[in-house]
Amino acid sequence: MNHSNQKSIANRLRGGLGLAVATVLISACASAPLPPTSALKEARDAIATAEQAGARQHAGAELDEAQQKLLKAERSVSKEQMQDAERLARESAIVAELATARTESAKAMAINREMGRSADALTEEMGRQGEEQ
Repeated sequence: MNHSNQKSIANRLRGGLGLAVATVLISACASAPLPPTSALKEARDAIATAEQAGARQHAGAELDEAQQKLLKAERSVSKEQMQDAERLARESAIVAELATARTESAKAMAINREMGRSADALTEEMGRQGEEQ
């Protein structure tokens, strides 16, 4: 084989290899991205936690918002808009966690009020007993 034939074969191999690489890259870009399953699961779990904590009573607006964002995330998945789906799912989880926090705060405040009333009642009773003696 002479030198020009070797160059020709090398050029064809490089061209073929370049075409193969380009084909792989194009097909990788063309394939649909994967749905954000972990973000969707996190959002569902956060909503379930908020519901179990009683968020419907204490933070209904936040719970509704979390559920709406999850629905939008699921719609985005069906439209193959995976970046939007992931963002919405993460927002849903955050809002659900806020609903849980507000619910726990409301419950703690109610307990504190009840403890205050109990302390006042005890103080009043002690005062009455002191007057009777």
